[in-house]
Amino acid sequence: MIDHSGIQTSDIGKAREFYAACFTALGATQLAEVPTEHTGGLLVVGYGRDKPDFWLSEGEAQVPPLHFAFSARNRAEVDAFFAAALKAGGRDNGAPGPRPQYHADYYGAFVLDLDGNNIEAVCHLPE
Repeated sequence: MIDHSGIQTSDIGKAREFYAACFTALGATQLAEVPTEHTGGLLVVGYGRDKPDFWLSEGEAQVPPLHFAFSARNRAEVDAFFAAALKAGGRDNGAPGPRPQYHADYYGAFVLDLDGNNIEAVCHLPE
């Protein structure tokens, strides 16, 4: 299935700070920075737990905005993600809570990032 994905961001400096806060709450961190000689001079960074799964690069934000759901290992991580994302400048797009319309154990939180992308943290485990 999907090995990794990424987005362009209109302000890579602010986006790095925002995503660092969000991913720290999920036990992930920046794991890579591609040398600019391989990217046409653009900054490209990768985040993940074990390998870079999500990439940010300099550029114009996607239109329309995108949706990404990041895995949380438990419901507390979903809550921490939401709090960290709001503190880092994200906008509430759905507070942490059960989403039984998806399945019985779905627990997620939704935030709009600095470019308007809908990002989510989700745990699929029972409480």
